[in-house]
Amino acid sequence: MDVPKFLQPYLASYNLKKLDMNNDKEIIITEILNKGDGRALHWLVKSYSKNDIKNILKSPLKGYWMKSILKYWLSIFGINLKQNKFNQAIINLDF
Repeated sequence: MDVPKFLQPYLASYNLKKLDMNNDKEIIITEILNKGDGRALHWLVKSYSKNDIKNILKSPLKGYWMKSILKYWLSIFGINLKQNKFNQAIINLDF
């Protein structure tokens, strides 16, 4: 299954034709949860299992997450992360 073209704004750094729904699910799920609108989120929950999404949230990619967004999704899924794991996941814009 190909990643739909309407998701390009949420995966702007990626070539959709080169993304694999299974092999790249970590980045796809992360970026859609971080940036997606209602349509994108609807597609996400139809395309991936609740366990897939929870597993991504339990081991968030380092430096990919907006703080408020990650807090929101962790709350929605009832996941508690250790503070250092949470901090590593957050995008650091301080220079």
